[in-house]
Amino acid sequence: MDLRRRPLTALAAAVLSTCSLAACGSPAAPAPASGDGATTAQERTLVVYSGRDEELVAPLLEQFEQASGIDVEARYAGTTELAAQLLTEGGDSPAQVFLSQDAGALGAVADAGLLAPLPDDVLATVPAEYRAADGSWVGLTGRARVIAYDSAELTADQVPGDVFDLLDERWRGQVGIAPSNASFQAFVTALRVTEGEERTRAWLEGLQANGAQVFERNGDILEAVETGAVDVGLLNHYYWARSEQDPATLRAQLRFGDPGTTSALVNATGVALLPGTSGEVSPEGLELARFLLSAQGQTYFAEETAEYPLADGAPDPAGVPALEELQPPQVDLSDLASLQETVDLMTQTGLL
Repeated sequence: MDLRRRPLTALAAAVLSTCSLAACGSPAAPAPASGDGATTAQERTLVVYSGRDEELVAPLLEQFEQASGIDVEARYAGTTELAAQLLTEGGDSPAQVFLSQDAGALGAVADAGLLAPLPDDVLATVPAEYRAADGSWVGLTGRARVIAYDSAELTADQVPGDVFDLLDERWRGQVGIAPSNASFQAFVTALRVTEGEERTRAWLEGLQANGAQVFERNGDILEAVETGAVDVGLLNHYYWARSEQDPATLRAQLRFGDPGTTSALVNATGVALLPGTSGEVSPEGLELARFLLSAQGQTYFAEETAEYPLADGAPDPAGVPALEELQPPQVDLSDLASLQETVDLMTQTGLL
């Protein structure tokens, strides 16, 4: 979840007022050196649209700058907002790299034909289920959907492994959800894709009829479970895994979804390259993609954000089951691009 989102209008204004398309989308021209008339080496720059939270990824982008000598201009906003901006800007976008917090937004931009295919060696770094079939984006980290539960009241085997079971009377008034949160909306999109529109609608209406408690953020849900305000809550695994105290000592513990069901969804954050005004992928953008998939980048994600690194051989975050043990559903993550249909459905059911 992004903690420092800038409004879309402000971001767009910043794009227009602080630089021209040539300055934002292409490396700066060499400046004459003083003295003998020689020129300095061409400055290497990169414009990144980041739907990932600045607090989480800025330190990693700084590591990339130090290692590469490339000056990164990162513009932060919500993933959905930035995807919409890219669709509006089209081929005139100054962005050379898009970092997304979910695969659906990447799929939406790819469907518009705005992404450039990644090289085979970059794609091969990540298992096929976490990258686009057409090579337009590649996953960086996995985010498992889980049910946090109050271990003072429940044992793990008393907690449903399928979210549809939360409609039972047993859970009346005891389920925490965050309908306005992007990760919840992405999950509902996955339900629509795998379970169908009508069953998903019935689930959303059933949650409301069963008195589900609404929170603004996943972190608020975790706190509510930790304090006993609700028995269970739907969130992503890393909110628990990166708790300030040892998560194993928390009152709130995690139940991962039943293997093969949508309740066990592992969504992907990812990176994509845009050809922009030049019509060509920048070497700097490709260098960043390789860095994020390197041992240094993937270890950072495991240790600092507690997400599942997706590159082969990367370490799992501490305190949670290994990624290979989760057995998520067979779903093309690019199909989660139909977010607007999800928003429409949630609005119709009164959750938004």
